[in-house]
Amino acid sequence: MNEIVNKLIKLNKTIATMESCTGGQLASEITNIPDASKIFKFSAVTYSNEYKEKIGVNSDIIAKYTVYSIAVAKEMSKVISDFANSDYGVGITGQLKKRDLTNPTDNDNLVFVSIYDKSKDCYYTMSLELLDLPRNENKKYVVNKVVELLKKIV
Repeated sequence: MNEIVNKLIKLNKTIATMESCTGGQLASEITNIPDASKIFKFSAVTYSNEYKEKIGVNSDIIAKYTVYSIAVAKEMSKVISDFANSDYGVGITGQLKKRDLTNPTDNDNLVFVSIYDKSKDCYYTMSLELLDLPRNENKKYVVNKVVELLKKIV
């Protein structure tokens, strides 16, 4: 994470996050780095559909694809970038091996990630199948994969 924060500082670029299943773990990792306040604009932990929608995620996209989808991760990344006026927005949604009866899907073992790059108006996405680890370790696994993707983008 040091490398990403320092590169964003050098490039005078900013980042914001909207996390669901990771519960703010990515934001926490960013703010563990000295001078992160120079690049970190805003973070939202939107653990429910209601608050994803209040921040700006389109409810029709949730209804069409389910909240656990690349489509919703993309919405989250763009919405948070726009909301915070940041150069990059990160959206993370998924299930950490726990069935959600209010948002049924075929797989409770997938996490969806999107990073929105405002200057290029493009998305970088990935789906992650979780490991056979405790919940807190899977959150770290997801954040580590997001960091790897950010290193390729920034």
